[in-house]
Amino acid sequence: MSGDDLLVFLDDAEEAPATAPTKIWKIAVIDDEPAVHDGTRFALYDYSLNGQGIEILTANSAEEGRRLIDRHPDLAVILLDVVMETDSAGLDLVEYIRNVARNDMVRIILRTGQPGQAPERRVIVDYDINDYKAKTELTADKLFTALTAALRSYQQLQRMEETRRGLEIIIDAAAKLFDLKSMQRLAEGVLTQIGSLLKVECAGILVLREAGGAAETFTVLAGSGVYAGLTGAVTPPLNGDVSRLVHEAFALRRHQFLDQQSVLYLRTASGREVVVLLEAQKTLSDTDRALVEVFCGKLSIAFDNVILYEQLAEANARLEQRVEERTRELTAANERLALQREILKRSNAFKSDILGMVAHDLKNPISVILGRSEIIGELIDRDPVPVEMIRAQIGRIVEPAQAMTRMIEQLLKDAMNDHLDVRLRPEAVDLGGLVADVIEDHRPGAARKQQSLAIEIVEPMVVEADPDRLREAIENIISNAIKYSPIGGPIVARIGRADRMAALSVADRGPGLSPEDIGRLFGRFQRLSAKPSAGESSTGLGLSIAKHIVALHGGRLEAASAGPGQGTTFTIKLPVRAEDGSDSE
Repeated sequence: MSGDDLLVFLDDAEEAPATAPTKIWKIAVIDDEPAVHDGTRFALYDYSLNGQGIEILTANSAEEGRRLIDRHPDLAVILLDVVMETDSAGLDLVEYIRNVARNDMVRIILRTGQPGQAPERRVIVDYDINDYKAKTELTADKLFTALTAALRSYQQLQRMEETRRGLEIIIDAAAKLFDLKSMQRLAEGVLTQIGSLLKVECAGILVLREAGGAAETFTVLAGSGVYAGLTGAVTPPLNGDVSRLVHEAFALRRHQFLDQQSVLYLRTASGREVVVLLEAQKTLSDTDRALVEVFCGKLSIAFDNVILYEQLAEANARLEQRVEERTRELTAANERLALQREILKRSNAFKSDILGMVAHDLKNPISVILGRSEIIGELIDRDPVPVEMIRAQIGRIVEPAQAMTRMIEQLLKDAMNDHLDVRLRPEAVDLGGLVADVIEDHRPGAARKQQSLAIEIVEPMVVEADPDRLREAIENIISNAIKYSPIGGPIVARIGRADRMAALSVADRGPGLSPEDIGRLFGRFQRLSAKPSAGESSTGLGLSIAKHIVALHGGRLEAASAGPGQGTTFTIKLPVRAEDGSDSE
C-alpha cells in the first residue's frame, strides 16, 4: 500500500478515561499492513459505547485470521482487508467465517486499499458483509461511525438471540410439563426472557409460595447470575435487601420498579404466588414496565398450566399404580388357576393311565378266575359231586386272585410314591448296609427263580438321604433285576465311587435293552420290549419312581446295556456326605 493509502486521522486524541469500562467488545483487525494495525489502535484507544469498551485483536494474514476467529467465536466486529496473501484472501475469509465457522453474528467491515480489485457493488451483493470501505476514506470519525453502527447491529443480534433462547426454554418447558422439573425449566425461561425483553443482562431469582403456606416459607425455582446457586432451595438465606424486597412483594402483592432493581409479583388462579426479583444496571422506562406487566399477566396462566399438568401426572401415576396392583392380582389369580388346571390335567391323565393299565393287566387273572368258576359250576352238576376236583379248582382260583391283590396294592403304593410333593427326612445312611438289608429281603424271591444275589463293597460310602425313600428306590432296582433276569441268572450289586459320587450299580444277565427301550426307560407306565422271565406282572412305574427319588436326593439314575441279550446295569449315583471327609461333587 502506498503512502497515499494510509489511514488519515483528523480528530485529536482525547485523554483516556480515569476508569476503564468493566465490559468490552472484541474487535478483530485482520490486515497485512502493520501501519493499519497501529493506526486503528490509535484511533480507537478510548472508544466506548454505552459504557462498554473494546479489545482489539490482530492478525496479519487470512490464515492467522482463521485461527483468531476459531479461538474467539464471540468477536463482535471484524475489520478485514481484502488483499493479503492473495488478491481475494479477505473475501475467502468471509466465506470461511459464514459457511465454515458458522458465525452469523459477527459484523464484517471490509477495508481495501485497492478498490478496483474488488468492486464495491459485486462484493456487497455476493458476500455476507455489513460494510465496505476504502482505506483512504476511513478517517477517525468515519471509523468511529462505522464501528458504532456495526456494534449496534451486533448488539441487536445479541438481543434477538437472547430472546430466541428465552422462547426456546419456555417452549421446551411447555413440551415437558409432565416432567417433575418442568416448573423449574419454566422459571429459568422466565428469567432469561425478561432479561431479553429489558435488553439487559441481569441477576435474579424466581420464588414460589404455595397456596396457604407459611408467610416465611417459599422455594427458589430458578436463579441467575450471583443467585444461580440458590435454585431449588427452600427459604434460603438471602442478603438483607433481597430478603426485604421478596417479603414486601408477598405483602404488597404488586410490582415494584426501583433504580436498579425490579420486583415482579403475580398470583395464579390456584392461589400460588410468584415473585421475580431482578438486579440490572438500568432503570426501566415506561415502555419497559408496560412490557413486563403484560408478560407477567401471561405468566399466571403458564404457571397454572404447569401445576395442573403436574397434578394430572400425579393422578395418572396413582391410577397406573392401582392398575399395576390390580394387574398383579389378576396375574397371580390366573397363575393359580393355570396351576390348578395343570394339576387336574395331570390327575386326569394319571387316572386314564391307571384305568388302561388295570384293564390290561387284570384281564388275564380275571379270565382265569372266570374259567375256573365255570368248571366248578359244571362239577357241581355231577352226581356224585367230585369234591376233590372242586377243591383243586378253588385252589387254582386263589392264586390269580392273590396276584390281583398284590398288583392293586403295588399300584396304590406306586401312585403314592409318584406324587409330586415328596418330602425327604435326610440323615447319614450307610449305603452298603442299606443295600445289604434290601438284598436279604429279596433273597426268597430270587431263590424261587434259582437266582443268586451278591453284594460287593469296593469302598464304604455314607450318604445324606432319607433311608425310607432311598430304600424304595433301591428295592425297585433290585426287584426289577430279579423280575427280568433269567432262571438261575446271577445279580451283583457293587458299592463304590464314580464321578466323585457314591455309586450303587446293580448288574444282571437278563434280556438287556434295545435302543428304543433306552429312550423311554424312565417314563411312567412304560412297557419295554423284554418281558418278565417268570410271567410276573409290571405296572411300568417302578423305574420312574426310582429316578424321581434319586433326583430328589441330588443324584442320578443311569442305565447301560450292550444290547438285547447282553444284560443291563442300573447305577444310582448320590453325593457323598461331607462329614465323612470324602470329596463331594
